[in-house]
Amino acid sequence: MTPSSPVSLITRTEVEYQLELPPSTEAAWIEVIQKMDLVYADLVYHQIELEQKNRELEQAQQFIHGVLAAMTDILIVCDLNGRIEQVNSALERLTALPASDFIGKAIDQVLGSSSLQLSDALRQHLGGDSLTDCEVHARCAGNTTAPLSMNCSSRYDSDGRLQGMVLIGRPTGELQRAYARLNQAHTRVQQTQQQLIHAEKMASLGRLVAGVAHELNNPISFVFGNMHALKRYGERISRYLQAEEAAGLAEPLRPLRSQLKIDHIMEDMAPLIEGTLEGAERVRYIVEELRGFSSSQREGITTVSLQQLLPSLVQWVERGNREQIPVRIELSQPIELQLRKGLLHQILVNLLQNGVDAVAGKGDGAIILRAQQLEEEVVIAVEDNGAGIPESLLHTIFEPFVTTKVVGQGTGLGLYISYGLAQELGGRLEAKNLATGGAIFLLTLPLAEVG
Repeated sequence: MTPSSPVSLITRTEVEYQLELPPSTEAAWIEVIQKMDLVYADLVYHQIELEQKNRELEQAQQFIHGVLAAMTDILIVCDLNGRIEQVNSALERLTALPASDFIGKAIDQVLGSSSLQLSDALRQHLGGDSLTDCEVHARCAGNTTAPLSMNCSSRYDSDGRLQGMVLIGRPTGELQRAYARLNQAHTRVQQTQQQLIHAEKMASLGRLVAGVAHELNNPISFVFGNMHALKRYGERISRYLQAEEAAGLAEPLRPLRSQLKIDHIMEDMAPLIEGTLEGAERVRYIVEELRGFSSSQREGITTVSLQQLLPSLVQWVERGNREQIPVRIELSQPIELQLRKGLLHQILVNLLQNGVDAVAGKGDGAIILRAQQLEEEVVIAVEDNGAGIPESLLHTIFEPFVTTKVVGQGTGLGLYISYGLAQELGGRLEAKNLATGGAIFLLTLPLAEVG
């Protein structure tokens, strides 16, 4: 064919359009295309399912990682030969070493020589019972060790085949703190039980005191009546003897009068009667106080003179202590309060007794009881020169069961009760340490109690 010959150029597409496929071939191609669509759809479905599984796997891994990171106990996973496969963040925090320093190492290298016996026991117990409370020491940064209480158990795969062991430990320092807290709680329970027993004894004692006070009241009334009558009789006899002496009728009986010491008896009679009346008055006051303390009824508001009350309080406390502690009363002016006397009496007795206990055994121990009126309030201070209140207790001294005394010598309730009674009277109770040593308790009360 020469270049000058006319040639018709036909493309492949034109040829395909010009070809006519038989019907059987066209059906085969359609079937192939449908199969390809099914295969592609199946691939897409499995791809989506695979991506979903991957997401779930990632979430599970993140969950497990979060749990392991949040654990405060030490976690070590080992194979059958005792080689470490995984540790958690708690071990890294305890030892100040990264996890890479542990992976692949033998458990003996991590837990030190103390774990040799543990390793032998683990190999013997693999597949058997777990080991609990094994004492080991983890090696930490800086050539230091940390004591651990370790629990160990066997680890299996999904088919039940033994894979190794899992060790979970806790620093014994934390356990010791837990035991200490448990011991403190147990001690508090014992103290509470003792307080309940003591409260029951005090309730029984209150009933007994009420009965004794009632029994004492009758004979004291007779003493008062008889002594007042005797006082009147003594005055009459004295007037008669004086009249007889003036009339000169006693001269013949003077030897007998001297022998019987009538003049001396008359001189002593008045002081003896006054002393007996004073003692009886004191006993009657004590009986009234005992009846007031043993009574469960609410006391009425009365007028209380601190000039009379404070010396009585000092005598009350002195009678209950073998060691005589000097108590100085400083009262700037006569002060009267309108309140429930029994509550004030109980508060001040507790404060005075607290001061006596603070200076007990101190050669120069002393207590100052002072009162001062400030406008519509009265401040009563109980000051001692003892050791003072420990700083750790200064802000909790009025809480229940807080005491500086050994168990059995102090209940830790006196100041707590006094604090509540002060509030009940409409006042407040404070405690401070003195710069010169010792402590001072300040009871502030209104001049008149409301209620």
